[in-house]
Amino acid sequence: MIRIATIGTSVITESFIGAATRTSGIEVAAVTSRDIGRARAYADRVGVPGAFGDLASMLADPAIDAVYVGSPNSVHRDQVAAAIDAGKHVLVEKPAVSSAAEWDDLVARARAAEVVLIEAMRTAYDPGLAAVQELVPSLGTLRRASFHYSKRSSRYDAVLAGEVPNIFDPAMGGGALADLGVYGLHAAILLFGEPARVEAAVTPIRTGVEGAGIALLDYAGLVVDVAYSKITTSTRPSEIQGEDATLVIDHLASPRHLTRVDNDGNVTERVIDGPVDVLDGEVARFVELVSGGASPEVDQERTAATLRTIERARAAAR
Repeated sequence: MIRIATIGTSVITESFIGAATRTSGIEVAAVTSRDIGRARAYADRVGVPGAFGDLASMLADPAIDAVYVGSPNSVHRDQVAAAIDAGKHVLVEKPAVSSAAEWDDLVARARAAEVVLIEAMRTAYDPGLAAVQELVPSLGTLRRASFHYSKRSSRYDAVLAGEVPNIFDPAMGGGALADLGVYGLHAAILLFGEPARVEAAVTPIRTGVEGAGIALLDYAGLVVDVAYSKITTSTRPSEIQGEDATLVIDHLASPRHLTRVDNDGNVTERVIDGPVDVLDGEVARFVELVSGGASPEVDQERTAATLRTIERARAAAR
């Protein structure tokens, strides 16, 4: 049984705890916050037995085998490094860190310490995206893809009122690309590999981050656009277009309804059972890796490629 402690008391941390309770081989032993009172109250509310008021105490506890990092993006790197140095396995929320170089350094540290480190990118372990992977070869030679994830954040009203919420704060690693655009970029890399060329354009907002944008990925024969926004909402599905058929994906981050339309107009639908936006797949993969059932190298390289592509998109948009 893997005994894991969480860092952070956000909504995504609660989603992780829920997924862990549904996954065999792992249990959430404690939550960690900078304030012990807040940690204790949160632990009591979500049904976790332990609570820590500082990172050092949690990492020093020999009963803790692993750490889930669900804190603000800007502190991921230091917290992950500290956990690795303490000999803990780490599952870090997306985006894992702010640069590919930081990720490469952490991966090297994890390998030297013989602990598992992967990014909690739920899309990569979602049964819906696995179904997309199965259907892609039936589309023929791939030529176009459009990946969309745009959802207006409730925190944007605070921005309009003159505030700077964490998710829109550049100092905290915020912005629409890191929060929502990463889903499309990660999916493109999982399905098609790392692009040969990246172009991009963004809609900046007052806080200094991108509120919306689009990245254009060139695969020398296949062109993929990845559109994202946290200041507007889109209801458009995503698509992958091949020379023989087109695959329509209802929601890229958690596909549950796939529609394949061939050149003769024949329609085949596939429905994936199960709730949307759950983290069960990533937790199960983490348990598999910590238990020695597989190597994390593929997972780690996919994260590295995604971070490199984010950096290329931001450079292209300047």
